[in-house]
Amino acid sequence: MAAAMPAPPRATRADLARIAELVSHGARVLDIGCGDGQLLEIMRDERGVDGRGIELSQTGVNACVSRGLSVIQGDADTDLADYPDRAFDFVILSQTIQATQNPREVMTQMMRIGRRVIVSFPNFGHWKVRTHVALRGRMPVTSSLGYEWWETPNIHLCTLTDFTALCDLLGADVERTITLGSMFGGSGAVRTQKGPPGWWANLTAEQAIFVLDCQ
Repeated sequence: MAAAMPAPPRATRADLARIAELVSHGARVLDIGCGDGQLLEIMRDERGVDGRGIELSQTGVNACVSRGLSVIQGDADTDLADYPDRAFDFVILSQTIQATQNPREVMTQMMRIGRRVIVSFPNFGHWKVRTHVALRGRMPVTSSLGYEWWETPNIHLCTLTDFTALCDLLGADVERTITLGSMFGGSGAVRTQKGPPGWWANLTAEQAIFVLDCQ
């Protein structure tokens, strides 16, 4: 009998690859809502980080442990207060803030815990989303918002401008913004700029990564 072929490696999510590049070699990192540990594994193997993770689902925690990662089961909305000030060089929240109960409090705790904070999320201000709502009168289902309204875990959808306003409210210094996808460049287009994004990015970006300097 022929040996079974190994399963092909799963593609890395676009924002995770970019986030890994932003993290310094050997940094102390906390990945909140780390899922199955893909980002932590990349950062461990390619950046040599001292990584820790928090994940709500037991399935995700089990997957992380099977990768040899240091991850605990926990809730971003309630458990971040247990960490001391400036415990990590980077605190990361990727594609999760829109699923938290209290994004403002989560951000406040992240800024206290980390010297830098990295947040990625889908942009609800993207032109396709606006057009879908305007013309069809229904909540959109897109590559970055891939759920019907009745099954989505996303409870606090926001635009790039909304998130920038929250950063201003919290006194967070937006060091740089990376936008993924554009009206003309397609889903693979990537743009990096210093500071917060402008109106054009809010209209054209499918996803964004914010890097906040909390030192």
